[in-house]
Amino acid sequence: MTGERGADDIPADRESPVGEPVIRGDEEIAGQRAAEAVQFDPDDPESLASAAEVVLAFATDTVGAEDNIYMLRGAAACAALVRGEGSYKAAAERAGDPVTVAFIRKWARVHDLPRAVRRHVAMGEIAPTAAKHIARVSGPARYDLAWATLDHDLTVRDVRAIASEINDGATPAAALLAHGVEPGALRLQLPMDTYRDLRREAATSGRSPGEVVDDALSEWEAF
Repeated sequence: MTGERGADDIPADRESPVGEPVIRGDEEIAGQRAAEAVQFDPDDPESLASAAEVVLAFATDTVGAEDNIYMLRGAAACAALVRGEGSYKAAAERAGDPVTVAFIRKWARVHDLPRAVRRHVAMGEIAPTAAKHIARVSGPARYDLAWATLDHDLTVRDVRAIASEINDGATPAAALLAHGVEPGALRLQLPMDTYRDLRREAATSGRSPGEVVDDALSEWEAF
């Protein structure tokens, strides 16, 4: 059933406006810090000036290096600066030394990741350094790499290597397999009653548990 669903129909880029604190402003994720979330408006000169200051501080200050919300804030500032200035080069020049084009590009791409992925970054389940490499790939491969990172404890080095192989032409499945990851493999913990019913349905219908779950999700998505 999986092959019948259009992976290309899944939005793999940011859908909310650039600079908007969708994740950073979510109290469920950011707690009390949500109220302090800054929105960077690339069309507002004052907001753009603030973004430039944040990018410079982000590039030179290591105080927030372990703070995922802080890093998402820096990524938002990078993306807003790119949008406002019109290019990575102009954004880097606006922020000033030692901000580089490569730095701006990497973090602006993280800001462009879909919300589902950014949420895991904010919650500390995907390291921002890994998110930079997930953001290097495009389309559904972003999800494939992000979920593999979560489900198989991939290191940042693994994520970087897999992203490079995908960008060199390998399919996400092939790149994951090359690093010992079985594509689509997921360990689930179910209530005992649900587990019993799943196994029973699989046995009586001649399908694997995975096929039963896939069919059920396909029917659910139809609604």
